[in-house]
Amino acid sequence: MEDGERETWTTDEFGPCHTGAVGVVLDDGTVPRPVYFAASSGGGGRAVSQWTVYDGRPRQGPRAAALRAVCSCGWNGSEQRLDWEEIGDQDLQTAGAGAADICMRDWDEHTVEVERSAVPLPEAVTILLGQLELEVEKLAKSSPLAAIRAARRLEVLAAQTAYWPARDARRDADLGQAAAALGLDEPGARALLARFGRWSLS
Repeated sequence: MEDGERETWTTDEFGPCHTGAVGVVLDDGTVPRPVYFAASSGGGGRAVSQWTVYDGRPRQGPRAAALRAVCSCGWNGSEQRLDWEEIGDQDLQTAGAGAADICMRDWDEHTVEVERSAVPLPEAVTILLGQLELEVEKLAKSSPLAAIRAARRLEVLAAQTAYWPARDARRDADLGQAAAALGLDEPGARALLARFGRWSLS
């Protein structure tokens, strides 16, 4: 994904390894560079990749031909073409809102596929995790501090139970295999295994 300020989406499980956004495609099929907006004071500025700035107007970015969902993992969604004859003088944020919503749904489907491709959890574990989540949420309504203590116990449990699996995975699986099984990119998998296995990345 291009650098530059923009609205992005993540999931709790996959975090920055699958950061989604609305991407822009130009008429020639290329992806535009971020648009640089100088500060009014004359010093510095900011680079912006938010899709709404690509409307071809003066001091904005080149005109977008299509929007598509993009992900930091390299995945791209299908293009949603923009009809500029229909858009006319409308603000792109308003005129392109429907296409942007489709992009977000496409990215949601992508993360569902990532979850499906990750190593499956036994049904009993999935059920227990779901029940535990509900019980902690219920506890939070009656005793927030007890819910925090429960969450802390979960942190301790995670650290204890994941230590040896992380070390075994480091020994038995290459980083690409681990990343695919966890639904992460390789740096994300390396960091997760190091955190649970308690070794330094440096």
